[in-house]
Amino acid sequence: MKKIENYIAKNINEYNDLYSKSINHPENFWSEIASTFSWRNKWTKTLEYDFNKPEFKWFLNGKLNITENCLDRHLEENPNKTAILFEPNDPNKETQKISYKDLHQRVCVFANVLKSKNVEKGDRVCIYMPMVPELTIAVLACARIGAVHSVVFAGFSSTALAARIKDSECKILLTADGSFRGSKVIDLKSIVDEALLECDSIESTIVFKRTGSNVKMNNNETWWHNEIEDVSDYCEAEEMDSEDMLFILYTSGSTGKPKGMVHSCGGYMVYSTYTFLNVFQYQSNDIYWCTADIGWITGHSYIVYGPLLAGATSVMFEGVPSYPDYSRFWNIVEKHKITHFYTAPTAIRALAKHSVSLVESNDLSSLKVLGTVGEPINEEAWNWYDKNIGKSKCPIVDTWWQTETGGIMLTSLAGVTKDKPTFATKPMIGIQPVLLDKDGKEILGYDKEGILAIKYPWPSIARTIYGNHQRYKNVYFTAYPGYYFPGDGALTDSEGNFRITGRVDDVVIVSGHNLGTAPIEDAINLHENVVESAVVGYPHEIKGNALRAFVILLDEAVIVDMEKEIKEQISKTIGPIAKPDIIQIVPGLPKIRSGKIMRRILRKIASGEKENFGDISTLLNPEIVKQILIKA
Repeated sequence: MKKIENYIAKNINEYNDLYSKSINHPENFWSEIASTFSWRNKWTKTLEYDFNKPEFKWFLNGKLNITENCLDRHLEENPNKTAILFEPNDPNKETQKISYKDLHQRVCVFANVLKSKNVEKGDRVCIYMPMVPELTIAVLACARIGAVHSVVFAGFSSTALAARIKDSECKILLTADGSFRGSKVIDLKSIVDEALLECDSIESTIVFKRTGSNVKMNNNETWWHNEIEDVSDYCEAEEMDSEDMLFILYTSGSTGKPKGMVHSCGGYMVYSTYTFLNVFQYQSNDIYWCTADIGWITGHSYIVYGPLLAGATSVMFEGVPSYPDYSRFWNIVEKHKITHFYTAPTAIRALAKHSVSLVESNDLSSLKVLGTVGEPINEEAWNWYDKNIGKSKCPIVDTWWQTETGGIMLTSLAGVTKDKPTFATKPMIGIQPVLLDKDGKEILGYDKEGILAIKYPWPSIARTIYGNHQRYKNVYFTAYPGYYFPGDGALTDSEGNFRITGRVDDVVIVSGHNLGTAPIEDAINLHENVVESAVVGYPHEIKGNALRAFVILLDEAVIVDMEKEIKEQISKTIGPIAKPDIIQIVPGLPKIRSGKIMRRILRKIASGEKENFGDISTLLNPEIVKQILIKA
C-alpha cells in the first residue's frame, strides 16, 4: 500500500504532475489518496455527484471511523509522540504535552461518558468550551461513538448559542464554568444558563472546571471531573459510513439565521489531511501552531483533524496575542521551537503596530513556514510578516477557503510553488477554480477579473445546510448553475495566480470572521428607538474590514447613550465580535422605489468617499445622500 507521502508535491514539477492527474482523472486520483487511510471496508464507488440537486457522495459505502485514523493507527509507531501541546493563557502556568497514547485514552474515557448519557450514533452534541485540551477530547469523543459535534465559538452570546442548539436539536451540551482571555475571566456558565432557558432538546450538561468560578449547577448538570472518574479507557470506535455526518458548524448567512454546514466522515478526513501535508509541507519532527479557535472551521481542520490525522504535533493556545504583552506569540515560538505558524492577517496587522523589539527579543530561528487565513492579507502586512517573522527565509502560504469547503482551496504550497503578496496564488491539487462573468460564462485566459466559482467537487465539500437543503441549493448552486459559488470575486495575473477581491454578497469578513450584515441589522432593529438600520463593511487598517451601521431613530431627541445601547444589544444577541466600529445616526437611507437599500452608496460613504456615487436620480430619495454625508 502506498503512503500518503507519495502524493505530497516536493517541487514545482511534482505539483504540476499531481495537479494534472487530479484534474484529468479525479476519481482515480482521490481513490489512491483515500487508500492510504485505514478503512473497515473499502468503498464501492469513488464519487457520485449532481450540481443541480445538489448532491455529493465520496467513497460510497466505505466504512471507517475517523478517530481510528487520528489516534489508533499512530499508537503502534508513535504512541509517545506529543499530539497536543497546550499553552495556557497564563504564561506562568505549565504547558501540557499530551501524547497520542494519552489522548487516545482520554478520548475513549469521555466517549464512554457520553454513552452513559445515552448519546448515540447520529445524536447532536453542542460544545461551547474555551481553548483547552478537553475541547479537542470532546470533539474526538463524539466522533468516536458516531455522535455529531456542533462546536459553538465560546465568544458567542446566549442568544446565538441557543439558536444553534435549537436548529440542530442537540441532545447534550458540553461547556465550562468560564474561560481565561488575557486578563479577563469570562463567565461562560451564566451565558449557558440563559441559553438553556429556551432549549428543550438538551437532556444533560457536562461542565468542565476551568476557572474555579462560583457557579450554580442546575438539574441534569454535572462536573466533567466527576464524570470521568472510574470510567474505562477502552471504547470501540463506531463504524461509520463515509457519508455519515461528522459535524455541523455554523457560519453567518447574508440573510436570516446562521447556516449549519454539514461535513461527512470520509471525504473530510481525506481532504483535511491531504491539504495539511501539502500546503504546510509538514515533516515528522515539526511543531505546528495554528492560532485559530476550534469554534471556527480553521480550528476543526487545522488544529484538530488535519494535524492529528497526519500524526503531527499540534499546538493549542488558550490566550490572546496581547497578553501579558504583544510579544506573547513570539515567546511561544521560541519556547516550543515552533516550525509552522498559521495565523490571521488581523493578528499580523495588530502586532505590526507595536515595536519590532518585541519580536527581536525572541529567537524565531526554528520557523520554517508561515501561513495566513481568514481574509486576504494586504501587501504591507505581508511584507512585515515576511521580513520580521520569517526573516525573509520562510515561505508564506496565503490560504483561501471557507467553512463550506472544509479545507484549503487556493494557496501556495510552502517552498514548492511561489508565493506572491496579496495573492492566494494556485489552486490546491484537485481543485478546479474558474472565473465567471455576470452571465455565468467562463472567462478564459489569464489577467482577468470575475466571479470565483469551482466547477468540480472535492472530497470535503459541505453536503448540505442542516435541516434546509433548499437553502444550501439557493445560496451556493443557483446563481451559477453547474458550479459551486463561494460568494467571492477574484482576479488572475499573467501567471494564473488567483487574488481574492472580496465578497460579492452581504457578508463582511471582519478579523477573519464571516459576519452576515442582516442578523446584525436585525439585532439593532430590536432596540425600541430604532426604526431601521443598514450595516456595511469598509476597509480597516487592522481588521481588514470593519462594520459601520447607519441607523434611523424613532426619536432623535433620545440620542443619549444610543451608541452604547445598540452595541450592548448586538453583543447580547450575536456577540461582541459583531459590534460596528462606527454607528451613525441618519435621517434616512438611500433606497430605490422597491424599498431596497442601495448599499453600494453606503459602502462608499463608509470608505470615506464624498462624491462619485454614480447615478442617484433613480433613488426614491436622492437628497438623502447629501444629508448622510453632512452627518458623516
